Amino acid sequence: MANSLPITLRMYRRLASGLVPLAPALIKRRLKQGKEDPARVGERRGLSRDVRPHGPLVWIHGASVGEVLAAAALIERLRDLNLRILLTSGTVTSAAVVAKRFPPDVIHQYVPYDSPRYVARFLDHWKPSLALFIESDLWPNLILAGAARRLPMVLINGRMSPRSFPRWRRMYGTISALLSRFDICLAQSKTDAERFSALGGRDVVTTGNLKLDVAAPPADPAKLERLMAITRGRPIIVAASTHPGEDEMLVAAHRSLVGFFPQLLTVIVPRHPDRGTSIAGLITASGLKPALRSREELPTAATDVYVADTMGELGLFYRLSPVVFMGGSLIRHGGQNPIEAIKLGAAIVHGPHVFNFADVYEALDGSGGARQADTQEALVKQLGQLLADAAVRDGMQRAGAGVVEELGGALNRTMTALEPYLLQLTIEMGAANA
Repeated sequence: MANSLPITLRMYRRLASGLVPLAPALIKRRLKQGKEDPARVGERRGLSRDVRPHGPLVWIHGASVGEVLAAAALIERLRDLNLRILLTSGTVTSAAVVAKRFPPDVIHQYVPYDSPRYVARFLDHWKPSLALFIESDLWPNLILAGAARRLPMVLINGRMSPRSFPRWRRMYGTISALLSRFDICLAQSKTDAERFSALGGRDVVTTGNLKLDVAAPPADPAKLERLMAITRGRPIIVAASTHPGEDEMLVAAHRSLVGFFPQLLTVIVPRHPDRGTSIAGLITASGLKPALRSREELPTAATDVYVADTMGELGLFYRLSPVVFMGGSLIRHGGQNPIEAIKLGAAIVHGPHVFNFADVYEALDGSGGARQADTQEALVKQLGQLLADAAVRDGMQRAGAGVVEELGGALNRTMTALEPYLLQLTIEMGAANA
């Protein structure tokens, strides 16, 4: 296989092998940064304390929280077929979400560093029967090693962003050598499918976006009741999954809006909770009073901005307010997923940079289910109108819900595409139990 690879991948493999002695230093640095779990660093080297379960094992890999949650409903369907699940991801936050939101029989492991040695250890231990890669987290050695072992591999919920596509076109030999290793590529949209085909993917099928079929996130009833009681009567804006550069704009918007809505409470839920303290600092510097949820503080009548810097509580705050700003969209991150908020009755405001969910936002904006704000002035205007006019909010909520229902169905189409592989696994499972 190695001789048939493009020189870029041959060099990558040699470099990844040569960097193995540096892995302890890398892990030590990431531990200091809070990016690794000290009790589970062995998993990054392909080692595991967990025992492989008997019978067919479906391995699902996603980069982080968004990808892992996108697979939740699919995992439930696979568990209904009595298949065991190995779920890998690369972030501490995603591991915490799996522990909180997934059944205990779903095995979570950190994906190994992409060295041939670590990847081989991982595959030797787990011996997966089928591999499902979510979206676009394509680690070359992981893919090449799986193909060399004749492991059936499927790209699901595939996405190729407008930024990545031209870059990969300039490296066609490299990306085609990876995409061609997948038995089938299941793409989120027709545009994604065209891009995967142009980059060498074989048997590319448009199945839709699994994130549209994800259930609304849960909320602790007691915590919700308490928050609603202490904020009752106050107009509330929830700014979800914000990134650096957006918090300042939201704090400024609050300062503008509080003149019209004196009791306004803005809730900022940062995409990365470890930014909570720094966000509180900029709120204080602007002359406003913050409260931090990570310190177990609750908003009081004097609180202007509540920083919800905790994990797994978006479902709580989406239920608290019908007005939601979706982060990652005022800066060039590409926007965060608005579907969960819409399923919980939100009217959505977003910035201009939503290429991560371009089709979804286009449909939402076109139907009136969401509104785009390109500037600070527009952000204040859109949020202010939604706070002031319940009829407008209700109309947006209905329109958004209609779009989500119309664009759904990706889960069923994905299961249909996976049928030949799942049938083979059930045959193997029956033979093993005979």
